[in-house]
Amino acid sequence: MSDSLISTNPAENYKEVGKVKISTDDEIAQAVANAKKAKKLWKEMGLAKRIEILRDIFDKFHTRRDEIMDLIIAETGKTVRFAHSEFDRHSKDFAWFLDNAEKALADKITSEDDKTIHSIVYEPRGVTAVITPWNHPYGMFVWGVIPNLVAGNTVVFKISEECPLVGKLIAEIMDSGELPKGVFNEIYGAGDVGEKLLNEQIDFVWFTGSSFVGKKVYKIAADKFIGAVMELGGSNPAIMFDDIVIDDFIEKIYLKRFSICGQTCDSLKRLLVQETIFEEVVEKLKKRFKNIIVGDPLDEKTDIASLVAKRQVDLLEAQVNDAIEKGAKVVIGGKRPEDLQGAYYLPTLLTDIKKSMRVWQEEVFGPVLIAVPFKDEEEAVELANDTKYGLGSIVFSKDKQRAKRTASQIESGTVEINSANHWLPCNPFGGYKESGMGREHGEIGLQELCQIKLISEEK
Repeated sequence: MSDSLISTNPAENYKEVGKVKISTDDEIAQAVANAKKAKKLWKEMGLAKRIEILRDIFDKFHTRRDEIMDLIIAETGKTVRFAHSEFDRHSKDFAWFLDNAEKALADKITSEDDKTIHSIVYEPRGVTAVITPWNHPYGMFVWGVIPNLVAGNTVVFKISEECPLVGKLIAEIMDSGELPKGVFNEIYGAGDVGEKLLNEQIDFVWFTGSSFVGKKVYKIAADKFIGAVMELGGSNPAIMFDDIVIDDFIEKIYLKRFSICGQTCDSLKRLLVQETIFEEVVEKLKKRFKNIIVGDPLDEKTDIASLVAKRQVDLLEAQVNDAIEKGAKVVIGGKRPEDLQGAYYLPTLLTDIKKSMRVWQEEVFGPVLIAVPFKDEEEAVELANDTKYGLGSIVFSKDKQRAKRTASQIESGTVEINSANHWLPCNPFGGYKESGMGREHGEIGLQELCQIKLISEEK
């Protein structure tokens, strides 16, 4: 068994990019011990000083921007366009945490009279295990590590085994700043390394990944009786009512489904269309999908490149083939491209969907969209909620009252209406059901990372 992670390029027929040594049991234990030793110092340093140190690190990340993006492209197959988007978007999140933490975590007076004053104070939870996926290597680091450090927690960070070189560069940049020893620690490996980390003496868990793994993480946290914030899988529905101008939303549907090759938990996965406009919507989507350029991620013209790994293509292919065998119609795509070697799959649109199909029951992580007709509002909501997931959703309608009424009935953590976009760093993000627990981002997200203490004192 190899003692190294072999990083490969999924867009170049799995060409080796580099190696990173897998963390040993002793190294994992030492990382946690270092974090535990540093947690009092980091807490007592105070919020303002922590932010000052992290602002310097923020600047250092910007000086290494091109290196970060090159490794993201090489290890994940993400296009140049989306690698740029990842860095720029999540750097704004990074800045938001630094700019707004003092307000979010300021003491809050709950009651005051002539004799006493009662205040909520937000205190760090302690040593936090941060485990992130591969689809946004820099972005998930920002979401998981930075707010935890701002809040005063020390961190042991494990990046996905699919992008260890991005992780090594992140560690190099973090270590080049003025963080006290032990405040940030990084380990490397697959799921077994993450499990070993969770079984160490940690105080809190921040995890983003699949619902399947999330349940295992939650069981470990429950046995340890510690808190967790988890953002897990999704099978987001979009409901299209027949009062809309269809052309106004074709591009949003494309972007919501096919950004970074459809490999995001919060992407649109199930398109529900009122039956009176169903055929027209399908034809317009078919026309749009024909124009999607699949190819080299380094080519600026490429719209989508490869998936992250062969196993992801194999899973996607199995899900689509299951649908076809059970009667689904392939409007476009439905196979791997013949002229590209690597983890590629063609943009796919499926109709004639049955609830017994895997593409309906499971999270589909790739460039595949299913379209399903509905009769009325009641059926639309029923279909939207017919999933174990509840991360995000979209409602398309000119009727604002109906849109809001529908939004109130959808079981998901976010709902977008028409062209609105929920992705602002001030907005909380998280899901219902098996899409996770707790919330990230915004004031609520920062407060989730803290112990809430009430102090009642005499004046």
